[in-house]
Amino acid sequence: MFRYFLIILTALPASAQISSDFENWLDSNGYASYNFERDDLVGGSYGGRDYSGQPVNNQPVIFIHGNSDRAAGGEFGGWLDSIDYFKAQGYTNAELYATTWGPADGDQASNQYHSRDYVTRIRAFILAVKAYTGASKVDVIGHSMGVTLGRKAIKGGWHSDLLAGGSYYVGNAITGSIDTFVGIAGANQGLVACYLTGPTTPTCGSTNGLYPGYLVWGLGPYGVSDILTDLNNSSGYEGSWVFSIWSTADGLIGYNNLVYGKRTSRIPGQDGERTFAGSAYDHFGCKDLTGYYQWRMVTVHATN
Repeated sequence: MFRYFLIILTALPASAQISSDFENWLDSNGYASYNFERDDLVGGSYGGRDYSGQPVNNQPVIFIHGNSDRAAGGEFGGWLDSIDYFKAQGYTNAELYATTWGPADGDQASNQYHSRDYVTRIRAFILAVKAYTGASKVDVIGHSMGVTLGRKAIKGGWHSDLLAGGSYYVGNAITGSIDTFVGIAGANQGLVACYLTGPTTPTCGSTNGLYPGYLVWGLGPYGVSDILTDLNNSSGYEGSWVFSIWSTADGLIGYNNLVYGKRTSRIPGQDGERTFAGSAYDHFGCKDLTGYYQWRMVTVHATN
C-alpha cells in the first residue's frame, strides 16, 4: 500500500546528476562521505554550477523526495517536473538541488523510516548547498516522507534511533537558514494506513515511523510516534514562511487527508496552503502538477 505502481516514463535531462563543480566542492569541504552524488542511480542527484563562478541569482531551492523516490527521474519521477518548471522561470542548475536519501526502491518502501542516517544526511545537504552557493538563505520543498524528514533536519534537537546507537543530537535548529519551507502531501499527523496496520513496519513505527496513535473510548490519540510528537510540539521552526500542498484525492495519505479529525498534510503553524480534490492530484500528482504553486510560494510567499 506504500507503493505507487504507475511507472513514469520521462527523459532525464543531461545534467541529472550533480555537477562536477559541486562534487569537487563537496569533496574539498568535508562532505565526500555523504555520497550526495549517488552515482549508483540514474538521476540520483541534481544541481550545481555548470562552470566555476557561475552566478547564483535566485535563492537556491532544495528538493527532498519521498519514500522510495529519488532526486530526478526513476520509477516515481523524482523532481523532474518541478525542476523543469523552475528552469522555465529562469532558474539555473546552480540554483536547484536534490539528492537521493534512500534506496529508491518501491519494494523496500515499508522499511524506510526517519532514521539517524536520513535525518543527518538531509541536514548536511541543506547546509552544504547553502555554503556552496553563498546564499544567506535557501528554500526547501519536501514531498511525502521528505516533508517530515526535512522538518526534523531543520528543527534539530535530540532524537533516538535504536538501530543506529540510540539517542543522538541532530544539532541546533537551522531555522534562520530557511526562507520558505513547502510540504507536499506529507503525513504530519501520521498515515491512515499505519492506523489500520498498527506499528508493524519501520515506516509505521511508533518511534521513528508514521504511526498516528489510537483512541480509547473516543479519547486520544495515544501512542503517537515519537518523531511526530517531537515535530508537532512546536511550530514555525521550518523557516520564515511555511506552506503545504495537499489533496483529498491522495489515496496513499488516505481518508480525505484526515487523521483523527486533522488534515495530516497541514503543517502546524503554517502560513498558507493550496489544496486539490481532483483525481489527477493523487499522491504524486500533488508534486508533479504543482510547479507553479511551489514557485509562487518560494518566490512571493503566495498560494495563488
